[in-house]
Amino acid sequence: MSYERGHHFARPGNRFWPALHGSGWTPRLMTPDEDADLPKLGIGITNVVDRPTRAAAELSDDELRDGAAALATLVERIQPGVVAIVGLGAYRVGFGKPDATVGPQDDPIGGRPAWVLPNPSGLNAHYQLPDLIREFAALRSAHA
Repeated sequence: MSYERGHHFARPGNRFWPALHGSGWTPRLMTPDEDADLPKLGIGITNVVDRPTRAAAELSDDELRDGAAALATLVERIQPGVVAIVGLGAYRVGFGKPDATVGPQDDPIGGRPAWVLPNPSGLNAHYQLPDLIREFAALRSAHA
């Protein structure tokens, strides 16, 4: 659905936008159609793998590794304050860190601090919205 709409985290059950707002990153609850406004708030957004899937599990290990390498190159060029990867499984595979956990990472990405957030998809039952808000807020307080 995100691909069809041309906006990030556009599936109605995705909790990215409520987590972003609930954690204080945005002054109000934004919609996927407003993703182009995020840079005004100091937030960049991109895909590690730029192809549509219904679930992250559909991405191959090679795609995730190639995407991680491309992201590291982009980060080296733009030098953001921190790089947040949304999705623990994608991070573990893409960056070769099978034991990684949610939160700050020991190894930077492209020379910048790295943080892993849970995937906000409604398919991720391990994290409910209050949990996502807590994790997004931890990143915000550590890098505000």
